[in-house]
Amino acid sequence: MNRRQWVLQSMLRSSAVALGAGLLASVTLAPLVAQAADDAPDALIKRVATEVLEAVKADADIQKGDMAKVMALVDGKIMPNVNFNRMTAMAVGRFWRQATPEQQKRLQDEFKTLLVRTYSGALAQVKDQSLFFRPLRAAPTDTEVVVRSEVRGKGDPIQLDYRMEKTDGGWKIYDLNVLGVWLVETYRTQFAQEAQAKGIDGLIDSLVARNKANAKPAKAG
Repeated sequence: MNRRQWVLQSMLRSSAVALGAGLLASVTLAPLVAQAADDAPDALIKRVATEVLEAVKADADIQKGDMAKVMALVDGKIMPNVNFNRMTAMAVGRFWRQATPEQQKRLQDEFKTLLVRTYSGALAQVKDQSLFFRPLRAAPTDTEVVVRSEVRGKGDPIQLDYRMEKTDGGWKIYDLNVLGVWLVETYRTQFAQEAQAKGIDGLIDSLVARNKANAKPAKAG
């Protein structure tokens, strides 16, 4: 793992609690599904993030590191609120257009698994973090916005911004900024190097191997 990758992983671990909270949009609470589809993007994230942070803090199993429960939470609640097709296409870059439909599906599935496992590990570390949001700068007619927030707890505040787009099913997240680094841009650099050297199938194989390695239980220290 090179330094850029290490920095990215460190930032993801430290900020994943906020992402997990922010992404748990309309599916988190059944009575709010219809309302969530009509919410402004910042109001949607802010309202539900508060609910989710409290829920995670109150869940003893997650606090103990029950990865099966955390994985179910992330995969079932968070991921449906992300435009993964767009996120994956942006991360793969120009190689996305060269991929067959089958390759695109495999890339999307493996990228999703990579992110789910990354954020699952960090969600178990929720302690006393709080979320603070900046005023949204957007016009009523905008179909893409950036919601800016900070995660505050011990240590310095962590910048966490969301790029969101308006869809027929409500607002969806397609990128995020952690401490000034956009996730998609960082992965695009990694993926381009691998695809350039090993082709699209090689990139897929690399993601598969990384996900298998991440799935192995950590050794006791």
